[in-house]
Amino acid sequence: MGDIILTDLVPIFIIMILGYVSGKRNAFSVENSRSFNKLVLNYALPAALFLSIVKGTREMLFSDLKLLISSIIVIVGCYFISFFCCKKIFKHTKGEAAISGLIGGAPTIGFLGFAVLQPIYGATATTGLVVAIVAIVVNAIAIPIGLFLLNPDDNPEVKNNIAALAKENGGSSTTAVVPKKKSNALLNALKEPVVWSPILAVILLLSGIHFPKVLDPTFDLIAKANAGVAVFAAGLTLSANKFEFDKEVIFNTIIKLFLMPALFLGLGLLLHMDGEKLQMLVLCGALPPVFSGIIIGSRYQIYVRTGTSSLAVSTLLFMGTAPLWIWIARLVTGG
Repeated sequence: MGDIILTDLVPIFIIMILGYVSGKRNAFSVENSRSFNKLVLNYALPAALFLSIVKGTREMLFSDLKLLISSIIVIVGCYFISFFCCKKIFKHTKGEAAISGLIGGAPTIGFLGFAVLQPIYGATATTGLVVAIVAIVVNAIAIPIGLFLLNPDDNPEVKNNIAALAKENGGSSTTAVVPKKKSNALLNALKEPVVWSPILAVILLLSGIHFPKVLDPTFDLIAKANAGVAVFAAGLTLSANKFEFDKEVIFNTIIKLFLMPALFLGLGLLLHMDGEKLQMLVLCGALPPVFSGIIIGSRYQIYVRTGTSSLAVSTLLFMGTAPLWIWIARLVTGG
């Protein structure tokens, strides 16, 4: 676990701090942060999601229905717990709640999944299966749900934020960024590369069409920019917003680091899942929030301060909660 902290978690904080210091010293502006987020959200992240999914197989996806069902129930369930609590308890808007759902209901499986599981359980087919299925659920279900509920093209709050940004940047008109007429929320979500790229990957996977390996380096090159740029941009965003440590940040952290892994453990036991797979699934559930939520929130200036603060606190506390969940899962499963 010490190696995981040093090689995977410490670099996240170093790069985030680097972005934070750069923002405070005006080496990069808030507008630069938005440009970085646009690069990640429209190009690097879709490429990373697409490549991570198409490398799997149809047989892998359906080889363990218990694992797939558990992942869908818990991830979607935690998303809507966070969503409704954000709206009803903390009195946020629907758009803010949509981002909050990604903070509490989606683990950063693509970035930390293999890095955390392989040193503990080895580079086995089972490890790959768990990471692949959780990644598919997060990228092809949770993130599209978040964008569907956010519905940027039909959300007055988002439109006002975009209009304000255009005005700040010297734009003479906002008609290019604010739609004139109401459009369908589902179609708006499907227009986003971060939504249609994983869905397309799943369709290719289910149809048995193999993605040409010769194209891997092209996708991989832009995909590698995803994590580093996203974390740096999160630091920049944090530098422009006052860091929060309040009841809502604590609540988000509890949902992500404690409730999700506990639900995975309980449901896995109920379904009589294999002990080692269940241990891996619990640890996946205990991962910090997916960076995509912060990226999407930063792009549309929704839930930025609380979301970024929640990410920072969750990532820091993961260093302590990960060993705890490893011990609990092994104790309960007899592994």
